[in-house]
Amino acid sequence: MGLQVFPAPSGGASYSSQPPASASSVLLDGQLVTASSITTSVTGTGAPWLLYANGAGTTTITIAGTPYTVTAGSTVGTSAYTGSQSVSVAASLSSTAPATFSASTMSSSSFWYGVAYGNGIFVTVAGFPSTTAGAYSTDGINWTASTMPSSSRWYGVTYGNGYFVAVASGTTTAGAYSTNGVTWTASTMPSASSWTAVTYGNGYFVAVAGTTTAGAYSTNGSTWTASTMPSSSYWNSVTYGNGYFVAVQGSGTTAGAYSTNGSTWTASTMPSSSGWVGVAYGLVGATPTYVAVQGSGTTAGAYSTNGTTWTASTMPSSSSWTSVTYGNNYFVAVSLSTAGAYSTNGTTWTANTMPSNSSWSSVTYGNGKFVAVQGSGTTAGAYYSFPPLPVAYGIYNGATVRA
Repeated sequence: MGLQVFPAPSGGASYSSQPPASASSVLLDGQLVTASSITTSVTGTGAPWLLYANGAGTTTITIAGTPYTVTAGSTVGTSAYTGSQSVSVAASLSSTAPATFSASTMSSSSFWYGVAYGNGIFVTVAGFPSTTAGAYSTDGINWTASTMPSSSRWYGVTYGNGYFVAVASGTTTAGAYSTNGVTWTASTMPSASSWTAVTYGNGYFVAVAGTTTAGAYSTNGSTWTASTMPSSSYWNSVTYGNGYFVAVQGSGTTAGAYSTNGSTWTASTMPSSSGWVGVAYGLVGATPTYVAVQGSGTTAGAYSTNGTTWTASTMPSSSSWTSVTYGNNYFVAVSLSTAGAYSTNGTTWTANTMPSNSSWSSVTYGNGKFVAVQGSGTTAGAYYSFPPLPVAYGIYNGATVRA
């Protein structure tokens, strides 16, 4: 016998059980089995909504930009909503380890160097030789070409506060920003430097550059202010988390750096001179954790719980690791070969396998997927999808509010 719902929806199949007795009408009713999320619109009548979900884990129901956490079998009340509201329902994801990536096809044979996720879209930029090539994807698998605002060596891209922001290497002032990841507008960096990486946090975009002390920060991604790094190193990567911007460099020294505001930087010391090329932030339980990987063909890794002091860790193989990211309780790293790695704590790592030997240059996480791009001038891409945990959900109009 199928699941029943009361009151009955106006039409279609019914999946949610145990709706609130006080509900006056059914606004949305369904299930998530193969998709990790759905997005739709729901019309309210001025009463609070009652949210219900019953699955293997927690469901996040976001209404007009406000997320509500609904634990399995529970009902959560909302504010009163009137008129059409944007609603997304996101299922919990399985804890299956990201052990094997699948191949995807990029939009062109370009040297893709940076990838980011935001607002439901993956975005990547290309950087060798100088090119206007960009690409975007709504699923991290199928890619469509886009055009950057100038022919440059686009190297880093991030998302924050409604904007994608990209920077270029090769001693240039070229920058770019986009509200949708499809159409781009040129911006100007504060100096002609080899800009390698950009991140977003605490209201600021922050960029670092190679073989120089040049840094930069911006509140909008379009106008930039110069900052100074603590040493003239090849700053390769920057991330943000728990109140700190953290940068690492690939000059073969122990130099690292941290900042609370993205404008004033303090030197830190990495556990070895291993040519650090990637850094990411994530939560291990309730513990803030920064993780760094190196590109010098060793097993050297590093982690930090405060962004200022670092401890050595060991990667699962002597590879030239290029990038690391965090998502769904996993750190994931890629390299210039088929070697990949994942970790639940940032300290102990397990090997995984990329689908081809394609000089994987960057990896990001979004909407239940890790997505990687390559810098070898092919159409190779890669992704890993966490299967969603099935959930039945319902959104109900509450009883009419009376004075």
